[in-house]
Amino acid sequence: MDKLRAMAVFVTVARCESLSAAAREMDVPLTNISRLLSQLEDSLGCALITRSSRRLELTPEGREYLTACRLILDDLEQAESRLSGGIADLSGPLTITAPETFGKLHVLPVLTDFLKQHPAIDARLLLLDRRVDMIEEGVDVAVRIGALRDSGHLATLVGSQRMVTCAAPDYLAGAPALSRVSQLAAHSCICFVAQPSGLRWTYASRRGGRKTIRVRPRLTVNSAEAAVDAAISGLGVIRVLAYQARHAIRSGQLVPLLEEWDDTEIPVHLLRWPHRTAPRRVKDFISFAAERLREPLGEMAPPALVGSADGACR
Repeated sequence: MDKLRAMAVFVTVARCESLSAAAREMDVPLTNISRLLSQLEDSLGCALITRSSRRLELTPEGREYLTACRLILDDLEQAESRLSGGIADLSGPLTITAPETFGKLHVLPVLTDFLKQHPAIDARLLLLDRRVDMIEEGVDVAVRIGALRDSGHLATLVGSQRMVTCAAPDYLAGAPALSRVSQLAAHSCICFVAQPSGLRWTYASRRGGRKTIRVRPRLTVNSAEAAVDAAISGLGVIRVLAYQARHAIRSGQLVPLLEEWDDTEIPVHLLRWPHRTAPRRVKDFISFAAERLREPLGEMAPPALVGSADGACR
């Protein structure tokens, strides 16, 4: 058995979550993929993947071995690059994840420009409003909005965001007053289930301190984009990250509220997992993306949105 080849097959199968998809990506017969994976498991004396009729899942041993395989294969790629003088064009796979709305608006344009410059790179962009396990899901770079809990990752700060509370003018015309956080209890709210706070909205202000209020969800959705659309229709009050409501606020479809209670900045980082060396394509993409993202993040700060008609952690 070619151990390195078998490891590459295992990494591809884990990322594709399918033997047949891995076979198509590697352009080899499905029988070869299955045989190499079985030989690798036999040599290790344990199962790496559990197979069902619907999907493949890594075993605990498989998750641990997957990390080791990626480290070894990446180190080998870096060694070959150094021996060849490092002058070869960037090539290989690149997987990036970002929150859905932020990814569509800001990460996708950056990634497409990067791919145009490097035609030998093939990329996957996963737009997910949930925290991703970068190792298990095979992610090279993650856009993370919010405080970093997993400090083991290598992080590049690219800017910051704030939460904004807002509602449509039509809703506010017939609703009770809303100038204090405590008054939210009398309002219909649209809740975004991916927010860690759930049905409790916490406000942090340098002047007013920290206040938490339990809100009444008239509607609960699983995407910030849907929450913004529902608020525009006049259904109730939303609280989302500034970039998610930026266009609606600028166009006058939504009105910012309780701004003095929400002046805490939320950092935005690019993360990569902390192996000893990273493929040059990963490092170059982070440098490229960091420079490109800093400008729009600066423009998206709430003060630029408030009072101008033209102008949660995830």
